[in-house]
Amino acid sequence: MFPSSRRRGSPSDTDLSELDAVVHVVGAGLSGLSCAVRLAAAGRHVILYDAANQAGGRCRSYHDDHLDRQIDNGNHLILSGNTEAIGYLRLIGAEDRLSGPQNAEFPFVDLQSGQRWTFRPGGGVLPWWIFSPDRRIPDSVPWDYLRGVRLAFAGARDTVASVLDRGDAFFDRFWNPFSVAVLNTASEEASARLLWPVIRETMGRGEAWMRPRIAKTGLSDALVTPAIAFLATHNCSFRTGFRLREVTFGHDHARSLLFSTGKVHLGSDDHLVLAVPPHICCQVLPGIPVPTESRAILNAHFRLKDVVDCPSFLGVLGGTAQWIFRRRDIASVTVSAADELVAAPAEDIAERIWSDVASALELVDRSRDSYRIVKEKRATFAQTPDQIARRPETTTAWRNILLAGDWTRTGLPATIEGAVRSGHSAAKELLNANSRHRDSH
Repeated sequence: MFPSSRRRGSPSDTDLSELDAVVHVVGAGLSGLSCAVRLAAAGRHVILYDAANQAGGRCRSYHDDHLDRQIDNGNHLILSGNTEAIGYLRLIGAEDRLSGPQNAEFPFVDLQSGQRWTFRPGGGVLPWWIFSPDRRIPDSVPWDYLRGVRLAFAGARDTVASVLDRGDAFFDRFWNPFSVAVLNTASEEASARLLWPVIRETMGRGEAWMRPRIAKTGLSDALVTPAIAFLATHNCSFRTGFRLREVTFGHDHARSLLFSTGKVHLGSDDHLVLAVPPHICCQVLPGIPVPTESRAILNAHFRLKDVVDCPSFLGVLGGTAQWIFRRRDIASVTVSAADELVAAPAEDIAERIWSDVASALELVDRSRDSYRIVKEKRATFAQTPDQIARRPETTTAWRNILLAGDWTRTGLPATIEGAVRSGHSAAKELLNANSRHRDSH
């Protein structure tokens, strides 16, 4: 049995009524980590739990014995306009653990035509750069980019493909790869309305908000390990191997948490933040609406025989691969909306994707070395109009339970930025509720 932990020490700047209050955050992915960090920074006592033996969820690194290298579970790109993610990194002292070009640059290769280009959006809110052929995608015209404004007026049932004229060359070269990468859902079924906030917060604000950023040495080093260290220095604990089985309830509140390792009782002032996948949430919280469909992401990691001179990431058209990320002698490929692909045998997948990698990186020796195929069948919820309508709010019918997760109603897609925002929203809601409680007394 695990009793509720209590904070010890002098009151300092923390209200005496809150010294014994604990916030139990279940789920140590980015939504749970960002929530715990924000609460800890505000002086709250947090206990963070995760069913796995490490934090990070889908956003983590590990040493792969077959490749004999550290790899990321999946590839993630952060943009300079992702203010919630950048703020989280700044708070945990890890902003310098990202790298990227000084200006917004997105290199592409079309494997069918052999064309290569770099998309270079310009600065300023007014997109004068679209009139410069050197910055645009080959064979595109200014109107192709302005067409994106249609997303701002999309209806609740509209899809990306229906709003942005699927079928023309520019859609295939820009809108479709952009949409699939952001929404992890085929553009024929992906919500057009959900894509607009991403454009508004990045491309719509100019080049300075679109600069790509990648973890220098790995996702864990940049986003996870510093957060765990931050919590430790703020008298907050992290418990691994705690799989949540059940939540018991009083009239309008959670009373205890039943983990695989025992029961944790919640005090009268304690709170619970559930930062778990939607299928887990609906198992422990009766009646909560959650997205019920998911979409897969496939990641393929290849060890290169030599360190090649190529960009740290590369968009790929005309093949199976969609994005190639390179870190030293490892080339990692991401394929989003990959539900059909993940059903194939790993060897067949590796053969198909390696052909794309060898062509895209212009390798002289095209013989394949060791590889690792990682299939994430429930990578994100399906970001279709029907499933978006099922996203729940941060608050719940229980006064001491809050939700966090990229699948909650953040207003953003299921990205790193969406996950971090969900955690920050839960922390803000809890802190504001405490502030209102103090004011009423």
